[in-house]
Amino acid sequence: MNILILGGGGREHSLAWAVLQNPKCDRLVVAPGNAGIAAIAECAALDIEDGGAVVGFAEAESIDFVIVGPEAPLAAGVADRLRDAGVLVFGPSQAAAQLEASKAFTKSVCDVAGAPTAAYGHFTEANAAKAYVSAQGAPIVVKADGLAAGKGVIIAETVADAHAAIDDMFGGAFGGAGAEVVIEEFMEGEEASFFVLCDGTEVLPIGTAQDHKRVGEGDTGPNTGGMGAYTPAPVLTDTVAERALSEIIRPTMAEMAARGMPYQGVLYAGLMIQDGAPRLVEYNVRFGDPECQVLMMRLGAQALDLMHAAAEGRLNTAQVNWADDHAITVVMAADGYPGSYDKGAVIGGLDALPETSSQMVFHAGTTAQDGKITASGGRVLNATARGPSLRAAADAAYAMVDAIDFPGGFCRRDIGWRALD
Repeated sequence: MNILILGGGGREHSLAWAVLQNPKCDRLVVAPGNAGIAAIAECAALDIEDGGAVVGFAEAESIDFVIVGPEAPLAAGVADRLRDAGVLVFGPSQAAAQLEASKAFTKSVCDVAGAPTAAYGHFTEANAAKAYVSAQGAPIVVKADGLAAGKGVIIAETVADAHAAIDDMFGGAFGGAGAEVVIEEFMEGEEASFFVLCDGTEVLPIGTAQDHKRVGEGDTGPNTGGMGAYTPAPVLTDTVAERALSEIIRPTMAEMAARGMPYQGVLYAGLMIQDGAPRLVEYNVRFGDPECQVLMMRLGAQALDLMHAAAEGRLNTAQVNWADDHAITVVMAADGYPGSYDKGAVIGGLDALPETSSQMVFHAGTTAQDGKITASGGRVLNATARGPSLRAAADAAYAMVDAIDFPGGFCRRDIGWRALD
């Protein structure tokens, strides 16, 4: 197969790495890619949110299968354009992608499906939102309704903090994503991520993980796109996972089908778990980043077969083969992230690091200039390792971190702390 992956971050580097291990992949192109991806696959300059451009490229390059990495092309309807042109694609339709693109839409689906989630209010202007917060009290969660690159969620410890977050969102701090706001009950418990593949009818669980959203150790500071992750997530036991499937995910998929927008692709359910009972925090319509990196590290070549089965509507014949192991990824970010940060720092030491089935540094925000790798994003590298225990995987990942010369970079030193404790 000739395969095209859309995206250019750490998630897409790990997808490319896994796909290339499968002998069914004859040629791999990634658009736009990054410096790490360019070392293993072809990269193409392409506006991945322009459905017409993506279709034209796929037809000109005889692409057999397209894997959509980020959420923005899905929300823009790129998968629809590909399907209309007869190109096989892994990723939901624009209508189904509303499960991530609109938090109010997801809440309405959960209401009808009876899926347990946080109590909420949906607002289009600040005064009503503030009145709701004042009535509910704090802590409380303020969310931009639309896509905000994983950063449009504020956990407000006080009513004043919530009011300030509302002003920021309606004031344009998150662009169009904050034109509408969802305010939710603060849920107690432990958060984890549950990943399933869907083909419009069948649902196939493919893994669990825990992300570290806060920028600081001990889960402090502002939310980020994710500072590290590990798999599996101990809190998502088989019993909890089955409850999540039967009470949340399958009812959601049934309601989506009833609305005429059957879901096909990967569905990432963020869950809050307390006393063995899961409640939905949010849905994402793509692999998480950096959760994808640890899932691909453990799935390897079979990832392509599973995604292909989902795209072709034959998940009822698919099976996931897990090794009894663990994986962890540590994000190396540019100083200042998730706020303003500098670009252009030269990164050294990468050439000496292992590139094996159990140790890889996936590039997130990098550029190759004059034969050198430079930092070009907020999240720059993902030191990723697998091992027979989470401790072994963590030790290997942090050994890679310590071998990288990244002036102006930082990472959290406590990734995996919940499971390790």
